[in-house]
Amino acid sequence: MSAGAHLLLVDDEPQILRSLRPALMAAGYGVATAETGAGALSYLAGEPCDLVILDLGLPDMDGKDVITRLREWSEIPVIVLSARNLVEEKIAALDLGADDFVHKPFAVDELLARVRATLRGRDLRLAGRASFRSAELEVNFAARRAYIQGEEVRLTPREYDLVRTLARHSGRVVTHKQIIAAVWGPDASVDAQFVRVLVAQLRQKLEENPSAPRILLTETGVGYRLAGED
Repeated sequence: MSAGAHLLLVDDEPQILRSLRPALMAAGYGVATAETGAGALSYLAGEPCDLVILDLGLPDMDGKDVITRLREWSEIPVIVLSARNLVEEKIAALDLGADDFVHKPFAVDELLARVRATLRGRDLRLAGRASFRSAELEVNFAARRAYIQGEEVRLTPREYDLVRTLARHSGRVVTHKQIIAAVWGPDASVDAQFVRVLVAQLRQKLEENPSAPRILLTETGVGYRLAGED
C-alpha cells in the first residue's frame, strides 16, 4: 500500500499543516489533521487510518504519551515529526512504539520516502508473508534462510534472528533495546555493544562493502534499519 492510504497529520503549527497536507495529498494520500493529542486519539478511535505523522510538542500532551496510549489498542504505524534533536527523545519515542522519526526542519521528499517505506513495512507485517525480498536480499521466514542475489548465506542463529527482525520491520528503525529483546530475549541483560558486534558480523556476510553498507543501515545512537522491500 502506498498511494491511496489514509494518513492523520497531528501538529499544532499552522504552517506545517498548510504546507505538508497539500504535499501529502499531491502524492495520492488522503489526509486528515488534528492539532492536539486528545483530538488525534479521538479521531483514531473512530476512523480507519493507515499511518500517523505525529509532532511531539502538542499543546495538551507530549507526543510520547499519545504513542503510549495508542499502543494500548492499535499497531497503526507512527512517524514522529519533531524539532527535538536529543537522541534520547528519538530513542524514547521509538521504544514506545513509533516506527520512524523525522527532524524539523525536513525535506518533504524525505518525509514522503519515509511514509512509503513505513507503509511497505506495515503491509509486510499485516500480510504475514513467508518471505522478504529487496534488490539484493531475500529472507525466507518459513525456512529460516537468507539469500544474497540468489545465493544462500550461512547465518548463525542470532545472525538470522537479527536479519529476520529487521526484515519484519523493513524501512523502519529498530532500536538497540528492541533488537536485544528479539535476539537475546526480553529479559536479557545485554549491552548495546553486543548488538554492534552482531551487526558487524552480519554485514560481513550480506554487504558487498561492509564499510559502506547498502542493506543494513545505521541510525546513529539509536539502532538499525533494513533497506526497504521492493
